[in-house]
Amino acid sequence: MWQNSGVYPGDQSAQGGYPQGGYPQGGYPQGGYPQGGYPQGGYPPGAYPQAGYPQAGYPAPQPGVQPGYGAGFGEPAGYPAPGPGSLGEDADVKGFDFTEQSIRKAFVRKVYSILMAQLVVTLGFITLLTYHQPTQLWVRRNPYLFWIAFVAVIVCLIVMSCCGNVRRQAPMNFVFLGIFTVAESFLLGVTSSMYDSSAVMMAVGITAAICLTLTIFATQTKYDFTAMGGALLCATVVLLLFGIIAMFIPGNKIVTLVYASLGALLFSLYLIYDTQLMLGGKHKYSISPEEYVFAALNLYLDIINIFIYILTIIGASRD
Repeated sequence: MWQNSGVYPGDQSAQGGYPQGGYPQGGYPQGGYPQGGYPQGGYPPGAYPQAGYPQAGYPAPQPGVQPGYGAGFGEPAGYPAPGPGSLGEDADVKGFDFTEQSIRKAFVRKVYSILMAQLVVTLGFITLLTYHQPTQLWVRRNPYLFWIAFVAVIVCLIVMSCCGNVRRQAPMNFVFLGIFTVAESFLLGVTSSMYDSSAVMMAVGITAAICLTLTIFATQTKYDFTAMGGALLCATVVLLLFGIIAMFIPGNKIVTLVYASLGALLFSLYLIYDTQLMLGGKHKYSISPEEYVFAALNLYLDIINIFIYILTIIGASRD
């Protein structure tokens, strides 16, 4: 280290010659000293500290501050911890849970993937039993298949609705959901075979248009339908009682149309309700991301009931 005497090598005008001790041992570095003086940035501005640089390295950081330059550089022993608005953490995004949002998006994608698979299977059964005459005749000659499918639907629905461990644990949840989907699709195929094929395809198209429109509405509206669970349950009980009474008034087209219209309206509201439960976020209530099978089951039942009531309306109007 050169003494702070104001005399540096290469200064031919300096009086007193070179500093005592001469140049450092080892001679000049290869290529000589760099042109233009000291390296870019140089030493910190201002005079060198008295007694040179600290011998023991950087000082220990003080409590409440982060380590910075040492005191020998003329700087404080540490910088204050970053506060709101600094590079450490932006006050505008503090508390925003990116993890929850990503989990919810993955949950929604999984639910709609399962739902699309269920609808494809159901549409295949409906198409087969509506357009393939030998299959229709075989099903009608074996009525026990209808009752087996009916019992399977009831059992799987009760198990998945009441047993949380079954619908949350794979692959048990997919096994029950698969059995339910196949059995329900068979029942819908048998029901659809009782109607004209053009009426069935019309009901499929109308159901698809209604469900797409209601799903877009549920995702964009500012109204929260998740608080309407009690009202929807009461409406379902009333519709059930109305259906029981309508059974004792056979052949009345007006009663059938009113009943089917109310059923389609009710399950359209259920579709909005279940969609917002699945989306979560700004809504009052939301379903857990672990319940992807239960969420897909709810949406599937809503769509199936809308289809049945639409098909009933078309069939009654054409009777």
